[in-house]
Amino acid sequence: LYMAVGVLAAVIAPRLINRIGQSKQALAQSNAAALATALKSFQIDHGLPGAGATIRLLWGRPSNVEEAKWQPYVDNADALVDPWGNEYMLVIPGIRNADFDIVSYGRDGQPGGAAEDADITKP
Repeated sequence: LYMAVGVLAAVIAPRLINRIGQSKQALAQSNAAALATALKSFQIDHGLPGAGATIRLLWGRPSNVEEAKWQPYVDNADALVDPWGNEYMLVIPGIRNADFDIVSYGRDGQPGGAAEDADITKP
C-alpha cells in the first residue's frame, strides 16, 4: 500500500506543481494587464510619469500630483505585487511598448528565464 501511494505521489506531484506554476503565470499576466490599464488612467489624468518612476505611483500619491486631484488607481498595495511576491516593474520608456511596460520577472525575479521564471510584459 505504501509503495502504491509513493508511486501515485511520484506521478501526480510533478503535474500538480506544473499546474500551480501555470496558474501563477496566468494570474501574473492578468494582473499586469490590469496594472497597465490603471497606468493608462493615471496617464490620462496626470501625464506619463518620468523614467525612474515605480509602480507604487498607482497606490501612493506622487509628489507632483495635487492632493485634491489624487485618487489611488489600485484597490490596495498588494495589487502591485506579482504571485511570487515581487513588485511589478514599471519600465519607462517601454522596451516592448512605446510609452511603458509593466513587467513581472517571474518566479526567480530575474530578467529572462523559461517556464515559471519567464518574464511577463504588458500591455
